[in-house]
Amino acid sequence: MLAIVGTVPDPDLPIVEGEALLEGAALMVAGRRIPTDRGTPALLAAACAASATLGLPAPHAFLVGDQGLGHGSRALYAHLTDTLPGRDIATLVFHYLMPDVMWHDKVLFAVETMAARPRLIADAGFMYAAKMSGQASAYDLFTPDAGELAFLADETAPHPFYTRGFILHDDNNVPDLIRRAYGGGNAARCLLVKGSVDHVADAGGVLHTVDSPCEEALEAMGGTGDTVAGIAAALVEGGLSVAKAAHLAARANRLAGQLACPNPGSRIAEIVVHIPQALKQAMNGTGQ
Repeated sequence: MLAIVGTVPDPDLPIVEGEALLEGAALMVAGRRIPTDRGTPALLAAACAASATLGLPAPHAFLVGDQGLGHGSRALYAHLTDTLPGRDIATLVFHYLMPDVMWHDKVLFAVETMAARPRLIADAGFMYAAKMSGQASAYDLFTPDAGELAFLADETAPHPFYTRGFILHDDNNVPDLIRRAYGGGNAARCLLVKGSVDHVADAGGVLHTVDSPCEEALEAMGGTGDTVAGIAAALVEGGLSVAKAAHLAARANRLAGQLACPNPGSRIAEIVVHIPQALKQAMNGTGQ
């Protein structure tokens, strides 16, 4: 089973979990309708579309409302600590959660007690917590953008706010930032670095780059980094190696953007609807 953990910017949303189903431009989880504009819902929507294309069961969602104050995140951390040991999960994705090293470590300990250890993917806030805890190498895939990669590459920064300026200004040299992240022990086994050029790398260096197709309108659209992580998660769940899944996801995400013919007012749902066709093209080696 593919399970995805994250938050929704709705302070009234309690902890909900269950099968995530796409209904038009929204998700249905435990009887609740959740818009998919960006963040964890966008990642979930992409994972739903990709999973259906691959003939996999719908992802299982663990969600809570949190507008950045951390109350919902801490409640969800506690829920995961209590429930993960008894779950059968093959691929586990952590997304937008308030970074908290203590709770991160409790959740990771719960993962280690599961009967079968899942493949672990982290993005956004939980990826920060993984690095801050010193346990980044426990993860199979991180999906940072260049700014997040700079934090991973700064071996002295205890929090993204303290990333040193000269590293932040080096975001055009992604291969060097990747090298620094691995050299400091602050990267997962595989990285998918999102940007104008997407990089897939491991401790040996860059494995793949993807720079086409390129849709300028997507550069300003929030959520496209979330969708590529969702596609990658479904491909990992489908049995691909993590590096292969990341490479195909980067390609499919760009193809979905091209198929959507986006403009500056486009929304993530307009991209997600094209993921099935884009993923098939990427897997078949077709498409521009």
